[in-house]
Amino acid sequence: MVNDKSELLNALRIDRAPQPVATRSTRWSVMAVGAVMAAALAGVAWFAIPPRTLPAFASSILPAQAQAVRVAVARSLSTDNSSVAGGALLEATGYVVARRAATVGPKIAGRIKDVLIEEGMHVEQGQVIAHLDDSNANAALGQAEAAFDQSQTAASDARPAFERSEALVAKGLISREAFDTARANYDQTQSAMAVSRAALAVAQQNENDTVVASPFAGVVTVKAAQAGEIISPQAAGAGFTRTGIATIVDMDSLEVDVDVNENFINRVRPGQPCTVTLNAYSDLQIPGHVIAVVPTADRSKATLPVRVAFDDRDPRILPELGARVAFLADAKKTQTTLPVGVTVPPDAITTDGDLSVLFVIHDGRAERRLVKLGDRATAGQIVLSGVSGGETVAVGGVDRLADGAKVQIEP
Repeated sequence: MVNDKSELLNALRIDRAPQPVATRSTRWSVMAVGAVMAAALAGVAWFAIPPRTLPAFASSILPAQAQAVRVAVARSLSTDNSSVAGGALLEATGYVVARRAATVGPKIAGRIKDVLIEEGMHVEQGQVIAHLDDSNANAALGQAEAAFDQSQTAASDARPAFERSEALVAKGLISREAFDTARANYDQTQSAMAVSRAALAVAQQNENDTVVASPFAGVVTVKAAQAGEIISPQAAGAGFTRTGIATIVDMDSLEVDVDVNENFINRVRPGQPCTVTLNAYSDLQIPGHVIAVVPTADRSKATLPVRVAFDDRDPRILPELGARVAFLADAKKTQTTLPVGVTVPPDAITTDGDLSVLFVIHDGRAERRLVKLGDRATAGQIVLSGVSGGETVAVGGVDRLADGAKVQIEP
């Protein structure tokens, strides 16, 4: 019995020794709290550290994002520069303009009777393009003709009387006073005839001015008036009064006006060969030459105007079209003065202060290079040093790249 009671008491006793299960639970709790604190610290670092220093700090814990770039291959220039002989020393933009263009209208005010031209029509010099209502001019002309006939008749009648008086005074048969009166009457009729002749000429000219003709051969580019409208060279009268009937352009006088930066005007000279490319026809290159460098500067833009003529006439050349002009170097001069280097697309170059920079792509990463630039050629930007032929360079958006940045090539 005693042993049975002892066993029962031992079964009811509580064991105070630590259990392994309780130890493991505590350890996992501590680890969970540590993970939460680490995540909080990472969030604080993300918002507190500036973006420029964050990649260096978190490069080991954040996945790298590759930036997509377009690339091009740097092309070598030959040692004798034959590939850039006659290349572009400078490029400028401008517009096609006509040196000979006129808005044609009448010399007098009146109502338009008819218009004989349309846009795009070719007209010759002296060709009639419109008529004005000439009813008033015709009436004035008739009146002037009648007045002139009357003055002629009066002058004819006065002449014999004057001649008889002249003969009689010579013989002493009439007084000198009577002769002077006859001569005054004759002189008056002659003066009246001269005045009427001048009035007739004015009336005839007013009649002629009702006919509007082209001052030179060209193409009608604007038809500004219709039959029935009032037209006046001074734009007097109602607000709808026209001042011109049509604009005529001499297509043989077309040329290009460009503005050249004053820092590069020393590369342009009269007679220099050029290549003109129209914005509307990018595949059309038209040879030309420099007419003149206009001797005045625009201080607001720091440019000088340059006139460029077309050597070949093309029907696609039209007034006011945008154009790009490449000022070419002489082939002989190019072979002796242009340095050897490589050509890259102009979009591959960026600037850092006074330095010129491009990025070379090696093994999926961008390598920043300082380069020395040469002239601008038709094939691209000439780079004298800093990159070799055959290397791959980033094109476009290079201002967003950094040295060592991971990139991927756009397909």
